[in-house]
Amino acid sequence: MNSSGCKVFKDRHFSCEDCDGTVSGGFDAASSQIVLCQNNIHQQAHMNRVVTHELIHAFDHCRAHVDWFSNLRHLACSEIRAANLSGDCAFKNEAARFNFGLQKHHQECVRGRALRSILAVRSIGREEAEKIVDEVFDTCFNDHTPFGRIPHDNKDAKFAFRDYENRDRYYANI
Repeated sequence: MNSSGCKVFKDRHFSCEDCDGTVSGGFDAASSQIVLCQNNIHQQAHMNRVVTHELIHAFDHCRAHVDWFSNLRHLACSEIRAANLSGDCAFKNEAARFNFGLQKHHQECVRGRALRSILAVRSIGREEAEKIVDEVFDTCFNDHTPFGRIPHDNKDAKFAFRDYENRDRYYANI
């Protein structure tokens, strides 16, 4: 976040609150604050995914100046990226939900989670939301910044981020 021009202060940018329903967290663009729903997060692994998911929204807000309220394509893109990169659709999480698939299951999971997120925060029809997700899916699904690739677990996330940090080294040595 710092390298993208946005400073992060744990005391100011993170808030633990009680939330309604089954929401686990959210990103408040107006205050640039990540909200963690303490009454709906019961395991460390779940909290890690929620924090990662919301940090991706914060990163997109900082780096791409996302127009959260007027541009549904911006919202869809950030939701696709967050579902893809946070571990929401990791095999072990999908198996725990009894969602199995072989071919392109990860992509379908990301698409579905992005769609549900958009429908939860905007008053639009399912068909319109699906159309918007489809329009931006390929570009946003393949944007792995700041990881460089899709991290499949905590250990892999560290390696993916290291690869991303070193992405220019190869060309600098030629």
